[in-house]
Formats: sequence, C-alpha cells, structure tokens
Amino acid sequence: MINHLAIIVDGNGRWAKNRGLSRSEGHKAGAQRLDEIISYLSEKKLVNYLSLYVFSTENFERPKEEVNYLMQLFMNWFKKVQKIYKDKNIKILFSGDKTLLNKQIVNATEELETKTKNNDGLVVNFCLSYGSRREIVAATKKIINDQVSPEDIDESLFSHYLYQDLPDIDFLIRTSGEMRLSNFMLWQASYAELYFPQTLFPDFTVAELNKAIEEYKSRDRRFGKVK
Repeated sequence: MINHLAIIVDGNGRWAKNRGLSRSEGHKAGAQRLDEIISYLSEKKLVNYLSLYVFSTENFERPKEEVNYLMQLFMNWFKKVQKIYKDKNIKILFSGDKTLLNKQIVNATEELETKTKNNDGLVVNFCLSYGSRREIVAATKKIINDQVSPEDIDESLFSHYLYQDLPDIDFLIRTSGEMRLSNFMLWQASYAELYFPQTLFPDFTVAELNKAIEEYKSRDRRFGKVK
C-alpha cells in the first residue's frame, strides 16, 4: 500500500482544446475523473492519504471567467459529495490560503470537512488556492507568533505548522507530460518518487492509475542511503 499519494491535476484545458471544446468542458471532465479516482482508491484501499493539486495561487492569474467557472465547479462538487463521502468513510481536508477565496467557497470547504471529520478511511487533501512557498512562509510566521524557542524547532515541529499535518508524500504523479512540481508540497515531497505520464488528466483512467502504482512498486526507495 502507498501511504501518501499525490497528484498534480494537469491537462484539462489541453484535453478540451484537442476536442474543440471550451476549457470549462475540460475542467468538468477533469472533476468527473477526479471523483472516480477518489472513489476507486477508497473502495480498493490502495492508499491512506491522497493529496490533490486542483488550484494554485498562481491560477488566479487566469482569465476571470475561467477562475469563476472553476470556483463554481468546486463549490457545487463539494456540496454534492458531502453525504456520498461521509457514507464512503472518506475524510476530506483542505490546504491553501483561504484569504484568497470568496466566502461561499470557504463555507463549502468547511462544511465538507465538518461532515467527514469523524471518518477514518481514505484521507483526501484538496490543495485549493495552494502554493508551497506560501505555506512554508505561513508556517514560519506561526512559529514566530507562538514564540517557539529556536532550540525546539526541528523538522517534526515544523511539519505540525503546515496547513495539514500529513505524512511525507511517497509517490507524486503529474499528468500531461509536464515535468515540474510547480510549487506543490515542496516540503512534503522531499523524498517522493516522481511519475510524469503523457496522459492528460481527463484521460487518466483507473487503468492508467494502476499502471502508475505498478511503476511505483518497482522503484527502489533508498532515502539517500546505500543498500
């Protein structure tokens, strides 16, 4: 089993363009695929934690129409799946800078977290309005505000001050063939195995996911040590 799997959701816009569709249609298809993957991983118990990079702080620079569509898509989805994820024993968390989001989307995220907080199955961490450098700076400020003694600061303590206190990422997938992390969970991904399939995210089926997992199983993780 993979303890912590992370996916950078990428390629929705290109998927739509290739089909002569609007970018909005690509995002809609991506959301449907994401919901399928979450349900599959929960049902098969293949991972304990799943972090999903769905909207970065830099994504706010996209056209206003696209940003507004995405926020509405997220809000509708988060409301729709409240009972579904609660019944499937899926626990939802959110990582990101809430100050950049409007009140409606913040309320939707908090409602979903509340509805699923007592679940003890798959933990899904949505990275929404997220940037890793921003997260690290925010954690540093909280440590300073708490007047933590420098002698008490270590990697374990610092992790507790991040948006969510999650285990390190074991396997990180970025779809669409792009080979960069794009400011995603840099602290948590320090020893993650990386996988960059050419597949655009709406085409990243359960079969493609299983192919990636098999690739992970073949890796020899040494964590800097000689074996």
